[in-house]
Amino acid sequence: MTSSTDAVGALHRPPSPLEDPTSPLSRIAQQPLMLGLFLPTQTGGFSQSTYPRDTRWDFKYNRDLTLAAESHGLDFVFGLQQWVKKGGFGGETNYRENFLDPFISTVALAPLTSRIVTISTVHVLYGSWHPLHLARFAATADHIADGRFGLNIVTGYDAREPLMFGMDRIEHDERYARADEFASIMEDLWAGEEDLTHHGRWYDLESAYVSPRPGFGRPIMVSASASAAGFEYAAKHSDIVFTSSRSGAPYADAMKSIPDITKEIDAAFDRTGHRHKTIVFPMVICKETREEAYAYRDAITGAADTASIVNYDARHRAGDAQGWPEHVPADRVLGGHVQIIGSPTDVADQLEGLHSAGVDGVQLGFYDYGPELEFFTEAVLPILRSRGLRVPDPVVGDAALHDSREAATVR
Repeated sequence: MTSSTDAVGALHRPPSPLEDPTSPLSRIAQQPLMLGLFLPTQTGGFSQSTYPRDTRWDFKYNRDLTLAAESHGLDFVFGLQQWVKKGGFGGETNYRENFLDPFISTVALAPLTSRIVTISTVHVLYGSWHPLHLARFAATADHIADGRFGLNIVTGYDAREPLMFGMDRIEHDERYARADEFASIMEDLWAGEEDLTHHGRWYDLESAYVSPRPGFGRPIMVSASASAAGFEYAAKHSDIVFTSSRSGAPYADAMKSIPDITKEIDAAFDRTGHRHKTIVFPMVICKETREEAYAYRDAITGAADTASIVNYDARHRAGDAQGWPEHVPADRVLGGHVQIIGSPTDVADQLEGLHSAGVDGVQLGFYDYGPELEFFTEAVLPILRSRGLRVPDPVVGDAALHDSREAATVR
């Protein structure tokens, strides 16, 4: 049987994995503060500095980071997507010239891991992406990952990226309207009610079907949003909303806007009745003492890759994103949408502050990922547990996690 619809609202919707208490997403959502890792799958990671470090973009390095994160009980890893020209953003580092595709990379990580969720970013409006393609790809990834796969749907704010695909940038709110139709079609295909014939505003399908379907209703759906249109899209389709500070990256500045942003997101979801989790991206600089942490921060920022920052800032200013209106180029040296700096207690205090402001999880960034991830898990995680922000994993427990740590090292 074939169903036909001209309205997005008439498409079928499968249940969210948050509605299934046995899903991997429901398991990690039991954490008061979910912890993830923003993988450095691109040259220079997220920091535009030449200060010495061992952070690398290659798959082996990111694989080892993921295994280390899983061994310490972190909940998810996240891959960034961006499209850059030869030389990336230039400077001494050719910032972000090498760039692993996050969809391929995170799917490849799934069979190497056993409990951590992997999240891919896809620009669904670039080129000739079709929802039937991505629905099958994501359903396959969901099976490979046993339900631990997340799809971060983004629409692209850069003025130049669409040119690589032979197209002009679509107006901001229209992008989300198109993404709404795109995601709704995928959801109907995952629901698998019948063959789908859909004649919409932007997409057409004739007797389309996807099987096997995802194991927990649909793959985990994520969106990176900072605008009213983005929040409206998220409230219809997303389990996790990745948002940012509008008021600058330093923690004190970021906290001027984050409480209001999380309230806006909550209000959007209240209108649909859907559940969600809100996450942000803090860059963490943590040392034994506050003085050491700020000295390290100063060393990183003192070696700014200025030429790449100028080029990156020009890209940002040509875009129409609404997430970083008060961020300044100097924030790019260290990186992050929020910058958390200090001793282990300072870092725990600031993470607790984000949680109190309505943030449900963080995807952590570091300057020198390997040793700094290890120090964070040794020094900060116990404080978070003592404050009730982290609880034993309901599947494997802290004891089993502890037994697996020696097997995971970053090389």
